Amino acid sequence: MGTVFEELSADQTEAGTSEIESLCMNCQKNGTTRLLLTKIPFYKEVILMSFECPECGYKNNEIQSGQEIQDKGITIKLELKSAEDMNRTVVKSEYAIISVPELELEIPNTAKKAEVTTVEGILSRTADDLASDQPVRRALDADAADKIDQFIGRLKDVIELRTPATMVLDDPSGNSYIENRLAPAADPQLHTTHYSRSREQDKAVGITPSYDNYDFTDGSQRQDPDPDRVDPDNVTPDMLKGEVLTFPTNCPSCTAPCQTNMKVTDIPHFKQVVIMATNCEACGARTNEVKAGCGIEPRGRRITLRITEPIDMSRDLLKSETCAVEIPELKIEAGAFTLSGRFTTVEGLLESIKEDLQKNPMFTGDSRPEEETKKMEALCAQIDEIIAIKRPATIILDDPAGNSHLQVSLAEKREGVPRLRGSRWPTGRDTRVGGRDSGGRVSTRRWFLYRRINLANKQ
Repeated sequence: MGTVFEELSADQTEAGTSEIESLCMNCQKNGTTRLLLTKIPFYKEVILMSFECPECGYKNNEIQSGQEIQDKGITIKLELKSAEDMNRTVVKSEYAIISVPELELEIPNTAKKAEVTTVEGILSRTADDLASDQPVRRALDADAADKIDQFIGRLKDVIELRTPATMVLDDPSGNSYIENRLAPAADPQLHTTHYSRSREQDKAVGITPSYDNYDFTDGSQRQDPDPDRVDPDNVTPDMLKGEVLTFPTNCPSCTAPCQTNMKVTDIPHFKQVVIMATNCEACGARTNEVKAGCGIEPRGRRITLRITEPIDMSRDLLKSETCAVEIPELKIEAGAFTLSGRFTTVEGLLESIKEDLQKNPMFTGDSRPEEETKKMEALCAQIDEIIAIKRPATIILDDPAGNSHLQVSLAEKREGVPRLRGSRWPTGRDTRVGGRDSGGRVSTRRWFLYRRINLANKQ
């Protein structure tokens, strides 16, 4: 079974669009809507829609996410300091709310449906929308019109960079994106936070947190729970130990029905983890992911390895989904949730980073400047040199949940490894990894006690 979402290619002779006759909301006559189901590589499956009316000339276009709702919502903050910031690409889902705190401006998700635009495009359209109704406002309420004129002036000051400001994109579905101009390095002007949705946000994106507690709006009685259903809150580790659980899912590559196998296992001298593997018989895609099975540690963990010998490449490595990976020598930083949780080796992790850089069109696509493409090719060559032990480098695993691990042999534990060290996070570091405030956002501030430890004596 294939997928209806096809990847766009310059070699395609037909775009694969579908045409539907639909009503024009401007002149109430029939126009044409064109649909294109495609993929944005390394982002999401999307539905592009374009409407045109031959009678009155009205045109409209929008984008909707064809991807499933993500496990967590996302908040992206961008500091606007230069013209390049105004040209950043923004992918906004239909659930996203955009705000500019300095102007006390908030654009609700009902104001504009999903779209692909730029920062300047969002702000300019807002100014144009406010200005379009000014003649009517001025006739009805001159004072209100004057205040809106002043606000439009302040908004244009932000667009022209005369006033510093911050744009905040809050999307409970987790399907929005703002371009990182410095990728794969971290962008100091771009701050991303993942949070757990509140019950109200779950309902807004169409997710029912618990089917047993669902409130029926038609007045009917709640359905009794299935007596054979296992309560997930009462599942014990003994019930799962040694069992390979199988549940139906869809292939992430072709969306064909397949199965995911899951097993709870123990990593010696570390902790319990959950291993999940999916094998699609339709397209042959294989994926695997590792999640911590023991919750969040009282303190975060930071592991630093100086790569100088071939043995370092073969070290087993457990990276949780909350773990950030950094290679300072190459200015590479992959934040939490960027790379999925995985059990691999140091070499395998570096190969995964290089593969993502090579295939990501945001870095090497046809639309990118030639100098940026050459820069990315040089970066991938440097990663190959690190794998071949021709270039010394440092790899840092920074996990606020404390669920990441790097292998150390018994001999190294006895003798100590100067180039391998771990630490607990220092007091005063603010990391959001769990909990909610009254607004449903992740806001628990974890203040980790600082205690540097040698992995030879690690707990």
